[in-house]
Amino acid sequence: MSHTQNKIAVVGGGSWATAIVKILSDNLIDKEIYWWMRNNDAIEHIRRYNHNPHYLSSVQIKVPDENISSDLKSIIAVSDLILLNVPAAFLKEALKDISSDDLKGKKIISAIKGIVPDENMIIGEFMNQHYQIPFSDIIVISGPCHAEEVALEKLSYLTIASQDSTLAAHFASMLNTRYIKTNVSDDIYGTEYAAILKNIYAVASGICRGIGYGDNFQAVLISNAIREIEGFVNSVHPIDRDIKESAYLGDLLVTAYSQFSRNRTFGYMIGKGYTVTSAQLEMNMIAEGYYAVYCLHQINKTYKVNMPICRAVYAILYERHSPQIEMKLLSEQLT
Repeated sequence: MSHTQNKIAVVGGGSWATAIVKILSDNLIDKEIYWWMRNNDAIEHIRRYNHNPHYLSSVQIKVPDENISSDLKSIIAVSDLILLNVPAAFLKEALKDISSDDLKGKKIISAIKGIVPDENMIIGEFMNQHYQIPFSDIIVISGPCHAEEVALEKLSYLTIASQDSTLAAHFASMLNTRYIKTNVSDDIYGTEYAAILKNIYAVASGICRGIGYGDNFQAVLISNAIREIEGFVNSVHPIDRDIKESAYLGDLLVTAYSQFSRNRTFGYMIGKGYTVTSAQLEMNMIAEGYYAVYCLHQINKTYKVNMPICRAVYAILYERHSPQIEMKLLSEQLT
């Protein structure tokens, strides 16, 4: 892929989208960045003040004013790489006016760590089945990398996965900066599912903290969680992978432990007695783990992997079981 094809559209206006815009802007490879977001007031604010008013407002935006738009079709038309970065629950709505023809020949990058509701598909599967994007043209971004630390330029690592190793390496080169290091993988299924599952385990981690469990229990919980991830991804897509790599274990650890983890925060509030609705309203951010555990529960009816932590989170969030009782029952199953 030549530098003339380095025209990339970032689709989404949240914190991770803002962080990726920053990374792409700070990277030295010649490229043209386009940015779509739904909120026209936010677009006008960015054009005037060069900051996203709602997310990572300390980050200076270097995208040209004319390249920021709420017209997704026009943004896609001029771009070669389409980076999807809206919550999974809203992806269908964001793409509702986009056709397969609009995306023909485009490379699709998923920075979404969630499952498309109703479809129960990871992003790569959804784009393949609904928009006829070949799997070889799909890239997945994963790894232990919170947007807030990107804003602070803290050293972080990303894993770029694609079945096309040349494509993965090319896109990885567009993300390398003095504070971002990249690894390349061919495991688009495992990295994407692991990125989804770790949000569920972060919710579990927050619930446990909220009801009073300590660090010792947390360590056992997360040790069991990585085994659940390994069992599930090996059932869905059995290839030779090292679950201890940063795209799997590293992403799980940071999401389960970090102060910046919205899924952990959401779980903590549930553990403290908040309802799902009240926790969502107070956070004013999407906790992907809430939607993911419902979808995972449906998907696992096919694979039947033993996932007691996921089952416990599902029971608390969707069957309204007591967090205290569910976690006590779970504690008897962990090793």
